[in-house]
Amino acid sequence: MACFLVPTAEAIVTTIASKVVEKKEDSHEVAKDHSEKAETAHAHVPFSRKLGWLNKMLWGGSALLAFEHVWHGEVVPYFPFLTAASDPADAAEMLHEMSTVGVTMALLVTTVWFGIVAVTGMIEKRFANESSAEEDTEV
Repeated sequence: MACFLVPTAEAIVTTIASKVVEKKEDSHEVAKDHSEKAETAHAHVPFSRKLGWLNKMLWGGSALLAFEHVWHGEVVPYFPFLTAASDPADAAEMLHEMSTVGVTMALLVTTVWFGIVAVTGMIEKRFANESSAEEDTEV
């Protein structure tokens, strides 16, 4: 009924967090030397970009779920917008669904994102090790 609201709320929070992290990264990059930045640009994916991946996954999933709920008539374009909110018994069921299904979906998407970030970190380490090994052989 309204399970899409939980990942949507997480998407809002992570969008704000990614903007804050991006500003901090930008201010940190300005302070770094440009030559050092050019050397590490290909070896490291900024955390703000990784957080953007989570945002895209959450926003996309929430949009698809919202569309599905509109399609089935559970979300309507007039107040109270959620058909379950008009009846107290249905509202209790809706809140239960949000706390079980919605939270589970948000946690699953976030867990998959953690896996993606972990794999990216391993690839970055491998690239850094290969780059340092190549520099050692060149000198």
